[in-house]
Amino acid sequence: MVIADWLIKLTNENKTWGFKLCFLYLRNVQGYPWNHKRIYRIYKELELNLRIKPNKRIKRIKPETLAVPEAQNESWSMDFMHDQLSDGRSYRVHNVIDDYNRESLDILIDFSLPAERVLRGLDQLIEWRGKPKRIRSDNGPEYISDLMEAWCKQHEIEHVFTQPGNPQQNAYVERFNRTVRYECLNQYLFRELEDVQDYTTAWQHFIIINDLICQLMVNHLNLNNDKGFGFSTH
Repeated sequence: MVIADWLIKLTNENKTWGFKLCFLYLRNVQGYPWNHKRIYRIYKELELNLRIKPNKRIKRIKPETLAVPEAQNESWSMDFMHDQLSDGRSYRVHNVIDDYNRESLDILIDFSLPAERVLRGLDQLIEWRGKPKRIRSDNGPEYISDLMEAWCKQHEIEHVFTQPGNPQQNAYVERFNRTVRYECLNQYLFRELEDVQDYTTAWQHFIIINDLICQLMVNHLNLNNDKGFGFSTH
């Protein structure tokens, strides 16, 4: 498959991807040694750089930056999303991420996600991941329930609430929500709940594997730099 075919395939399957993500995928995931200038020239010749219309940005007050955890399981964030199937039925999505590396830990999808269902999902996460020191969320009814409070006390997990009307205080998972929206939920009109779960699970596995490969590449480059080896992307 030549460069043009790859670029068309990637941009058709990933509507929000620009040149940088396409280049990183071809270089780090597929392992092609193509020069980035060559790929970008073909990218422009295909007019793929004109696909995404830039938004006019409104100047806003810069929110306070969230502290970055120093290790995994120091801090998790969780939040809900909503969407509809093709027949109009509404469903909910519950996202949980690790704030340390923004890793997607769980994408739970169902027509109803009460506190009991959320806690079952968190218990399953802790079984294989270990428990976090703290969990950040908004003040939704599932999160402020007595069940959630008792669960946090039982596991000795600090529950940090954001202030109402300040989603930037949960910026890590809010950003992940946007990614799920643009790269998953907005891609198709899903007929059944199982279709949504299957697609998001496959997407979740893809980004986890891709992140692992990219991290291995970074570690390899850092190791070579420590040994004094040069590296060029040209």
